[in-house]
Amino acid sequence: MAKVAFIGLGNMGGPMAANLVKKGFAVSAFDLSREAMAQAEAHGCALAASAAEATEGAETLISMLPGGEAVKGLFLGARGLLQALDDDVLVIDSSTIAANDARQLIAAAGERGLRAIDAPVSGGTAAAAAGTLSFMCGGDSGAVRAAEPYLKAMGTNIFHAGPAGSGQVAKICNNMLLAIHMLGTAEALQLGVDNGLDPRVLSEIMQASSGDNWSLDKYNPYPGVMEGVPASRGYTGGFSVALMQKDLGLAMDTAANSASSTPLGALAKNLYQLHGVDRETQQLDFSSIQNLFRRPAGD
Repeated sequence: MAKVAFIGLGNMGGPMAANLVKKGFAVSAFDLSREAMAQAEAHGCALAASAAEATEGAETLISMLPGGEAVKGLFLGARGLLQALDDDVLVIDSSTIAANDARQLIAAAGERGLRAIDAPVSGGTAAAAAGTLSFMCGGDSGAVRAAEPYLKAMGTNIFHAGPAGSGQVAKICNNMLLAIHMLGTAEALQLGVDNGLDPRVLSEIMQASSGDNWSLDKYNPYPGVMEGVPASRGYTGGFSVALMQKDLGLAMDTAANSASSTPLGALAKNLYQLHGVDRETQQLDFSSIQNLFRRPAGD
């Protein structure tokens, strides 16, 4: 049984580690959160006292961390995890970070003779739980092929986007578009409601028309229209406003570096900043952007 070290057991990492166990991998897991560790143990993971301990005897290390600083802090430097890994360990970082941070990690791994790829994901917490994530991979083709058995245990779509950092570029392009069509969907639904339409009926009309999109079909932002999505449980769970703000920031940084024109992306970033002005709102699902367009009670 192949042993996998899994570092980072949050809303995405926890279900991903659980799916590896379901597919027959022995998973040694670590997270700073005791609650996350307890949930991982309940799903069959063996708990480690530290990230370094989790990697002992592992063939593959998968990380799912909140940002670039966390990734660099874990892996790089004289005391970084790369220095402690066995020479044949494959490193798969599924965090969403800046492409240059991913390139730095993969280059540092290469200097140690280790194979590494960036493999951020799309699909959200529901796909993480169902094992139907999409992986956007950057790195050497041989390393991506070596990672496939592990990725297939957690997802259904595996794309090799290009060399190191390419997975991150693909991810932020996707999430910028996601933010844009979620904003458009929320705005259109509110326009209809403000003019007397039932949001469920309007959704059905647009789903059968040229305005159809993923946010409308799979993740409807208007409360009560669709079961099983964050909008129908007070916008709890899912992909947070804070994470969408982070990804839109990465998209704008990438656009600046390549002198790309992204006016809609910039507007989306500004609107999500306007929406998520406090910590409470930042923890809500990103589809809560619907509230930015809703009229205050009594208006």
